[in-house]
Amino acid sequence: MVRRYAFRLPRHPASVGLARRRVRDHLIDWGHGSGTPALADAVLLVSELATNVVRHGPRTEAEFEIAVTALADGSCLIEVSDEGSRVPRLRSVDDAQEAGRGLHLVEHLATAWGVWSRGSHGKTVWALVHSDG
Repeated sequence: MVRRYAFRLPRHPASVGLARRRVRDHLIDWGHGSGTPALADAVLLVSELATNVVRHGPRTEAEFEIAVTALADGSCLIEVSDEGSRVPRLRSVDDAQEAGRGLHLVEHLATAWGVWSRGSHGKTVWALVHSDG
């Protein structure tokens, strides 16, 4: 069975924690174990992708969208959409820099990730997390 939950949040730092809680609660309600590494990875990916929108998204955008889809094989697809056209890219960072590691974390945790264009409506950054078992 495939289940999808999508919601919009204000483009504000407090929305990142709310996004984590909503995704975690829905995945647990859908049968994903509360202590599993896959659930923790999905929640961390939501946090990183939502933080990117809050920090780097269009200043004129009041809201952004998050969706989580539980796929039939137990995997989760995380999607974070905004109206911006700027595509996130991995950056080289050194030990002295305090920022710029978020997409490296996404690259490490996700089975796959990428960006879908929504044409004149911005983009969706997505990440796939396989189940633990």
